[in-house]
Amino acid sequence: MIGLLFIGFVAGIIAGISPCILPVLPVVLVGWTAPVEDVEHPFRARRRRSATVIAGLIISFSLIIAAGSAVLSALGLPQDLLRDVGIGLLILFGIGLLVPQVEQLLERPFARIRARAPSGNGSAFVLGLGLGAVFVPCAGPVLAAISVLGARHHVSFYSVLLSLFFGAGAALPLFAIALTGDRLIERNRRLSQRARKLRPVAGVLLILMALGIIFNAFSGIQKFVPGYTNALQQHLEANKSTYEALQKLKYGTVGSGSLASCETAAATQPVSTIQKCGVAPEFTGIVKWLNTPGDTPLTLRELRGHVVLIDFWTYSCINCQRSLPHVEAWYARYHKYGLDIVGVQAPEFAFEHVISNVRSAAKSLGVKYPIAVDNNLATWTAYTNNYWPAEYLIDAQGVIRHVDYGEGDYSGTESLIRQLLLAANPTEKLPPPTSVANRTPTQETSPESYLGYDYASESYLVGSQLSQNQAAVYHAPSNIPVGNFAMAGEWYSGPQQIKAVADAKININFQANDVYLVMSGNGTITETLNGKAYQTVSVSGYPRLYTLFKNKDDVNGLLGLSFSKGLEAYDFTFG
Repeated sequence: MIGLLFIGFVAGIIAGISPCILPVLPVVLVGWTAPVEDVEHPFRARRRRSATVIAGLIISFSLIIAAGSAVLSALGLPQDLLRDVGIGLLILFGIGLLVPQVEQLLERPFARIRARAPSGNGSAFVLGLGLGAVFVPCAGPVLAAISVLGARHHVSFYSVLLSLFFGAGAALPLFAIALTGDRLIERNRRLSQRARKLRPVAGVLLILMALGIIFNAFSGIQKFVPGYTNALQQHLEANKSTYEALQKLKYGTVGSGSLASCETAAATQPVSTIQKCGVAPEFTGIVKWLNTPGDTPLTLRELRGHVVLIDFWTYSCINCQRSLPHVEAWYARYHKYGLDIVGVQAPEFAFEHVISNVRSAAKSLGVKYPIAVDNNLATWTAYTNNYWPAEYLIDAQGVIRHVDYGEGDYSGTESLIRQLLLAANPTEKLPPPTSVANRTPTQETSPESYLGYDYASESYLVGSQLSQNQAAVYHAPSNIPVGNFAMAGEWYSGPQQIKAVADAKININFQANDVYLVMSGNGTITETLNGKAYQTVSVSGYPRLYTLFKNKDDVNGLLGLSFSKGLEAYDFTFG
């Protein structure tokens, strides 16, 4: 994984020279407006101050992108808090450049630590912390992987280290710009003499920069500057070896032993026979239990003597929703004969961490068996799981006897359930097998496509590049390839979703029987199919999956979607 750290550093450099960093370029002002306590070496002092700003940026950006979401959720704080704090620090520092007494207040704690007179570097570090909280470089696969881990609250030492390497790479071009600015000032004596007088100008620019971030004044800045780093970024980050390393980082790796062998077999082909995959790991890190008496926790130890099916799922996943009727039918048919089912809700999106959303979705989907909310993916990791849905069938002695990933082969899984029930109680007379229609797609369909910028490597957007954390106007191309989509009108792009602002539309050229979209908000979507009016879908309540198109046969068509203001869209899936 050392090679991935190097790739992360180089990817950061590429991101640091991309159009996305233009809004934070006022950082170059810090050096030449700094107070000069070192009279003999004034420019050395200014360069040191610039380096301090960059250090603060690296630290805050890296920690926020890797662990900010997890920390905020653990404390019950809103996800935008750190960004708001960063904007506040920029405004405060800008005021400090206008009013020296304010800068002295910022510097005072650092002066106490060093037990000497203020140097100005403490307040520069504060500025760097603020910049790091609002710094949004262009996301490629490396940054997307780190962001996904943070959003899923699956933070590790290595993911934080990788984010530090990426942040250092992204900050390197900014530091070079700052040094270049210092050198120009050094060669221009007149401007050098006026540098301190220009501090108020720098303060106003920083405040305007902060206000611009608040009101999305930089919207569309990338539209006027070519994406000159895109090809370089993809060449570095989208190759096979990097992809595999990032997959291991995001989802973990299958370890060694019997469970690893069963998981490897399940990932390549359906297994229709009973296996011996080792003792099942205990539930761990579960933040909430649902559908148990008093929502009390369960343990596998207390379920010994019963056959147990552990189903990893997440409520907005269409693959999970297609498999749920089978799992629910097994619970209804065999629970009184000794089958226990536990649905481990392992969230993919931030809204799936919200307990009330999970509870509402479970009720809507008819899930009556116990649910373990695995917000920190601790049980997911204990099973080295990589899939939604995934099923682990455990015998009465607590040994995993079957592993199955994805959809399909329901009759095979039910047959193994029946075998284990009879092995636990040979004299039992089981009812006939269940009869639930298998809705697993058999034809080739359009690929799943995420809409937020965290998942840029897993999106099929054409015609535009997302403007991160800001509103922008998009224009759909006249030709959209099959399996791709295009945005039109004004949208606000977030890490996991896009939000309709004005005249917001999506055109998607799909190949499927069914088209689904995860959405939240309150409003409607007006649809057209191949240019003709099709239907209107009402959206309300908690974020969940909506059906946009449904047909008995496979269809290739162009679906036009017009969104009410405020609706949020996360992920297209197909059936």
